[in-house]
Amino acid sequence: MTRILHIDASARIDGSVSRDLSARIVARFEDAEVIRRDLNDTLPHVDEAWVGATFTPADVRSDAQKEALALSDSLVEEVEAADVIVIGLPIYNFSVPASLKAWIDQITRAGRTFQYTEEGPQPLLSGKRAILAIASGGVPIDSPVDFATPLLRTALGFNGISEVEVVAAAGMNTDPETAQKAADDAISALAA
Repeated sequence: MTRILHIDASARIDGSVSRDLSARIVARFEDAEVIRRDLNDTLPHVDEAWVGATFTPADVRSDAQKEALALSDSLVEEVEAADVIVIGLPIYNFSVPASLKAWIDQITRAGRTFQYTEEGPQPLLSGKRAILAIASGGVPIDSPVDFATPLLRTALGFNGISEVEVVAAAGMNTDPETAQKAADDAISALAA
């Protein structure tokens, strides 16, 4: 059975194009087990306690350090358990919502999702597929002013998730019919 981690990052609940796209993508995977993570339920940003805990070997972490990493550990476990990660996001001011950046920071962990070696960083997650459901008012996907898509490809790839597909409704504020049709066609073409 396919296990899907379904993440939504839009601050908008009603009328969210990215939420609609991500839900439709997940629905294509019949009989999948779905873990749902709504980033509208605010994730904390990394802080000094979190950073200190990540740089402390797991076997000598204090109770306070374990507590500082508890949510991060849970988020990493969700990614580790998933075969497919579906991320619904709008492009806000040329990039990802702050909640999605907080999620990236929480799951990108030395010793958990990547490791440092003499040859440089090596990813520890593999065999996973990511599908990005992106809504944009006017920023063209993969254009010089789209910092969201390359950020996600880089962050996911750094951790070992290099199979990243994009379903985009780009130009929703300028040509919504064409943008929606492009997204609909991309969803129909997805292998499930």
